[in-house]
Amino acid sequence: MGSFASNPVVFILTIISLVFSIILHEVAHGWVAERCGDPTARMAGRVTLNPLPHIDLVGTILLPLVLIVTGSGFIIGWAKPVPVNFYRLRHPRRDTILVSVAGILANLSLALVAGMLFRLFGLLPYSSFSLGLEQFLFYLVNINLVLAIFNLIPIPPLDGSKVLAALLPPRLEMIFFGPQAAWIGTMLLFVLLYTGLLGRILGPLVNGLLRLLLF
Repeated sequence: MGSFASNPVVFILTIISLVFSIILHEVAHGWVAERCGDPTARMAGRVTLNPLPHIDLVGTILLPLVLIVTGSGFIIGWAKPVPVNFYRLRHPRRDTILVSVAGILANLSLALVAGMLFRLFGLLPYSSFSLGLEQFLFYLVNINLVLAIFNLIPIPPLDGSKVLAALLPPRLEMIFFGPQAAWIGTMLLFVLLYTGLLGRILGPLVNGLLRLLLF
């Protein structure tokens, strides 16, 4: 497959794949939270696939565009986090884990389905339509694997940090939920991205799963 910015078609396919995937990730958080007793996301109108309520200027638009234009080997992004009141969950510690992993599982499930379709459509006679569809599915798998593995990193505000916090003793939990945790974690993630360490961490895992699902 061509690079992310190799032509306008690939560029559009990448953007569509990314936006849909990060929105599905957030909707999954809100949907599971509601099932666990907290309807905050539903009341805020965030349990919807309509992209407008989810768009974050930096995470949904600017960062992905910079990564695509600069020819980054992988694309990440985020939507506005859905509001979840963890104190309203019926079983706060257990349900925090369920809500946190919901987005990751949504991305992995989408990658699995897209991978199966990629293999299926690969059996069709060659045409511009089948090639375009294969490209879309390839980037859909790739982006969802990146999002799933990226969110597993236990650095605030990523989902992995919430899972880890729910497993720690209560006195240590605020390390991940304190007022400065998300800001410090975000700065650390940008440093990892800028230095290329994030790519070196995610790359081998994503490539291994890509080979497993697609080839």
